[in-house]
Amino acid sequence: MSQKVLLSSKEINIILHRLACQLLENHLDFSETVLIGIQPRGTFVAERLTKILKEEYKVKKIDVGFLDITFYRDDFRRGDKPLEANQTKIDFLVEDKKVVLIDDVLYTGRSIRAALTAIQSFGRPSEIELLTLIDRRFSRHLPIQPTYRGRQVDAINNEKVVVMWEENDGKDQIYLINK
Repeated sequence: MSQKVLLSSKEINIILHRLACQLLENHLDFSETVLIGIQPRGTFVAERLTKILKEEYKVKKIDVGFLDITFYRDDFRRGDKPLEANQTKIDFLVEDKKVVLIDDVLYTGRSIRAALTAIQSFGRPSEIELLTLIDRRFSRHLPIQPTYRGRQVDAINNEKVVVMWEENDGKDQIYLINK
């Protein structure tokens, strides 16, 4: 098994700032926009983006939530062990709002499909966009593409993208691992 560093902490920070600028450009004051991180790892991206938007770009109020998609996945009954659900935390209405779904890695598109179904439980958004830190563009099973992407990675199927976060793993770094 070999691993290659795709992005360092500094590069991740630069990409997050660029993504924050793109969001700001398209959503201005965020009064009609909500950010929703897909559990578990999209929450780290959503929290970092929110922090950048508030602290560096002085956005006063941003509604940020976390969405668990465990029981909306098409494979949740296929594994050998039972899946553990994460907590959904959406304490605002998404009805007629612009929703930005946020995840760390876009791979097959199945998680995003599950998130699209799950978000309907909270109302009917006027629009849904997708922001992903890493886009594995040649691995899609479904016709889903990000509106905002941090970095595009051409990884073949026996390669895995591993995103590490300071808050969870002790450092910010993204690896490409060949199994």
